[in-house]
Amino acid sequence: MSLHRLTQIVMGVPNVERTAAYYADFGLTPASDTSGIPAEAPRTFSTVDGGEQLRIAHSPRRRLIELGVGADDPDDLDRVAASLARLDVPAHRTPDSVTAVDPGTEVLVRVELAPRLSQTPAPAGPYNAPGVTARLHERAPGILREDKVRPRKLGHVVLGSTDQETSQRFFLEGIGLKVSDTVKGMAAFMRCSTDHHNVLVQQAPVAFLHHTSWQVDDIDEIGRGATAMLETDPDRHTWGLGRHHIGSNFFWYLKDPAGTFSEYYSDIDCIVDDALWKPSVFEENAQALYSWGPPPPASFLAPEDLAALMTGAHAPAQ
Repeated sequence: MSLHRLTQIVMGVPNVERTAAYYADFGLTPASDTSGIPAEAPRTFSTVDGGEQLRIAHSPRRRLIELGVGADDPDDLDRVAASLARLDVPAHRTPDSVTAVDPGTEVLVRVELAPRLSQTPAPAGPYNAPGVTARLHERAPGILREDKVRPRKLGHVVLGSTDQETSQRFFLEGIGLKVSDTVKGMAAFMRCSTDHHNVLVQQAPVAFLHHTSWQVDDIDEIGRGATAMLETDPDRHTWGLGRHHIGSNFFWYLKDPAGTFSEYYSDIDCIVDDALWKPSVFEENAQALYSWGPPPPASFLAPEDLAALMTGAHAPAQ
């Protein structure tokens, strides 16, 4: 497909400094020395493979301000601009981007010319299994790692929309994403890359950012990353360890100081040939959420600050 990845997100939060400190702990790399920079000045972070992928800016309430999608060439931008025009969505075209706002999620989506992501494969670990002894007389490499967990790329975002149907049409018919799976009457898992999903839009009483998801090498990196985060602050824990059914990825969710969830993930489904993947329609039940793991807490399904977000009285989570 001509669209090929998420490039960058701009996350709006009431407290930039505290939220930035969280994502530095999470393993993202600050783009520059922030000493002496005002507390509410924007902060930029990089992943190992994706470059600068997170910008944290001040906003009265937590939200996703901007979402970047990579495209191959100007013809791709022309197609996006024409598709948005057919939907009567105002768009701004520049030589290297097309921008438009989805009214349901209130996110400015920027489709921009960007190089494709190149990732060096992580070394395959020797796993012992019934009938297979791949590792003899040595401990598993996963338990010997001591370096800090560093996310490889931004994988996906999950957005609440006050008009899920309109938002779904915006991303599919306007921007050009493809459906991987849907939850009947509730949500659509959409992709702009070979990952199972890069954008999930779900019906919500208010437009908000539910979570961001960051790829790590394997399940050991998920466990190591989450353990380090919880050693610093146990209240960061939200949900995990587990494995999703839709997308198949291992997961562990934590919560940042603004109240947005962040996910470590690995081993997500890959869709290279559209003809070989058949999207499924799931009912709104446990299977739509996970295959195994602890049950999701109520605060994950309906974040505790939703009422405050709806009334405009939101304050940073403590």
